[in-house]
Amino acid sequence: MRRQEFLLLAGVFLVVTSILFLLYSSFPELDEHEKADLKLPRNVEEAKRLGLVLSKYKNDHFYTVLLGIATVYIILQSLAIPGSIFLSVLSGYLFPFYTALLLVCLCSALGALICYFLSFSIGRKLIMSYIPDRIEKWQNEIASFEGYLFFYVVFLRVTPILPNWFINIASPIVDVPAHIFFFGTFFGVAPPSFIFIQAGTTLQRLTSANFMWSWTSTATIAISALVSLLPIIYQRYLSMSSAKAKHA
Repeated sequence: MRRQEFLLLAGVFLVVTSILFLLYSSFPELDEHEKADLKLPRNVEEAKRLGLVLSKYKNDHFYTVLLGIATVYIILQSLAIPGSIFLSVLSGYLFPFYTALLLVCLCSALGALICYFLSFSIGRKLIMSYIPDRIEKWQNEIASFEGYLFFYVVFLRVTPILPNWFINIASPIVDVPAHIFFFGTFFGVAPPSFIFIQAGTTLQRLTSANFMWSWTSTATIAISALVSLLPIIYQRYLSMSSAKAKHA
């Protein structure tokens, strides 16, 4: 690892640690049971307990709670750490629906963009050494969608075809422009986030994470994916029609 890359990683670690420390320091005094529940949830039960703790302090410390969730969300996305789904659910439990949706979409896009630039700065050689075939295959797909990249990124974010961490780290390597990546992510994560946030409104009644696999949620994802493809299908249809007209 080059000196510049090491310094960048050290700087990222220092910034993340400092932000988390400041957030923890600014949070109101908690009792011992509440402190034990103030952690990143890994299952529904932990999400329920954290939701109860945060809801207790939300009215008097609204912006502290909001900023805390936003910061942790961005950090998870930036470093490709699992767990953001339960933060989406918590957002639906704690905040009005449209506030939660905007929060989740914005934090997802910002965190993914940071991951994009980290990959661009220090990850290219490492990624190419581990998954060169997968990168090359996706690069060919990206080339086939030239001119429709925004809608293609939206489609990838809506569907589980590629994992989000792979999209984040591979996009700069296959030359997806940063602005298309950001806005494609912002709009693309909205449909699945809608499902998680809606589930959050009934968080205390949930029994497992299987809430996301209902027929309604599956239909929502499928319809959203189809809608994101329609502009691509339409533009290609026009191109084919134009080509046929020239040869007629």
